Amino acid sequence: MTTEGPRNQAEHLMGIDEIECVTPDLNGVPRGKVMTAEGFLEGRRLQMARGVLLQCIMGGYPPALFYGSDDGDLALVAEPAQVHRLPWSDEPRALAICDAVELDGTPSALSSRGQLKAVIARYAERGLAPVVATELEFFVFAPNTDPGQPFQPPLGKDGRREMGHSAFSVSSNNGLRPFFNEVYRCMAALGLPRDTFMHEMGVSQFEINLLHGDPLLLADQTFLFKHLLKEVALRHGLTVVCMAKPLAHTPGSSMHIHQSLVEIASGRNVFSDEQGEATETFEHFIGGLQACLADFTVLFAPNVNSYQRLCHPYASPNNACWSHDNRAAGLRIPASSPVARRVENRLPGADANPYLAIAASLAAGLHGIEQRIAPTPAIQGEFEVPEHLSLPCTLHAALERLKRSTLARELFGSEFIEGYIASKTLELTDFFDEITPWERRVLAAQA
Repeated sequence: MTTEGPRNQAEHLMGIDEIECVTPDLNGVPRGKVMTAEGFLEGRRLQMARGVLLQCIMGGYPPALFYGSDDGDLALVAEPAQVHRLPWSDEPRALAICDAVELDGTPSALSSRGQLKAVIARYAERGLAPVVATELEFFVFAPNTDPGQPFQPPLGKDGRREMGHSAFSVSSNNGLRPFFNEVYRCMAALGLPRDTFMHEMGVSQFEINLLHGDPLLLADQTFLFKHLLKEVALRHGLTVVCMAKPLAHTPGSSMHIHQSLVEIASGRNVFSDEQGEATETFEHFIGGLQACLADFTVLFAPNVNSYQRLCHPYASPNNACWSHDNRAAGLRIPASSPVARRVENRLPGADANPYLAIAASLAAGLHGIEQRIAPTPAIQGEFEVPEHLSLPCTLHAALERLKRSTLARELFGSEFIEGYIASKTLELTDFFDEITPWERRVLAAQA
């Protein structure tokens, strides 16, 4: 199960009876099995059906031909640095983030964590290491037992619900201070360093910025943090929602990805030269993102609801324009010193799989570097999005674009892309099997 020394692991897991061995599926949902600590420490092989990696968000699977026809097993191999005692569990319990590998030890093409590791390895072959940070937005709601009713913020200390006037507020009137105190305690216990935290623009919406670092580490931390949020919320009688757009007439939730590249040998940011000016590598990275974002949109916006956020584009731009410090552009260059020059990809929603979103963004940038793709001129101020830089605005359109993409198959392999499309098509079909309240309210009377 793990390569860490048995003594260190045994000490770390003292008093633990069960370990949740999980790996992200294509949606970034933790999937796996619970293993005894004894079996884990002995290194017993833990196997799971390959098809689990393609499980649809509502349950169910595409046909077996997309995951090997025989529906055979793969192995879960724990990442030694990602074995954690769970600070929110009343009973001593642990969680291990695992790689999904084939039984012969080769990486599984269906693993989004494996896809990210492959992209990082391609950069390493060029002597480069990506540096990444994620900004995750989420909503904290009262329990929602009836999906037919809208989400509501929790009751505040004054007995009233927040009305949406609290952006950037540091008030404790919402009564959530005990919840966030436990979130911070659990983050510290899991080794999740936080940079900044704020109340976002939406009703009971918040954002946390994780410190920049290695892309795989940041994906693991984002994955863990989302899991942590939901578990701690349950302990406080709350519901945390990472949908892209849970409330109408309210800003959606994003997962912006900040990216830079450093030279492995020197640690120098290759987006800036010795005079502090932007380099060709920086420009080609942007050019690659512009060339790939339309093909990869569904990897950043994976659900029907994702396009509710992107079709109301305030601060969530559905375009491949780039700009210096302009939040209307899909690719923003934040104001910074040359050593911190970076590209912010503002397309991904909070519902995106962090492993896959980071992998797709970095793969696009690397494609631009390898092919020396020049970006369009930067756009500033108010602007109209050129047609060639607009992106798909529905899940169906985004899937059709991915189906036609030879580039996606080159970068991620046909097995992964075909399986992803198959699962997402099932999810879209399931959505269309349901008639919405809007259709009954408006069309029944008028059509």
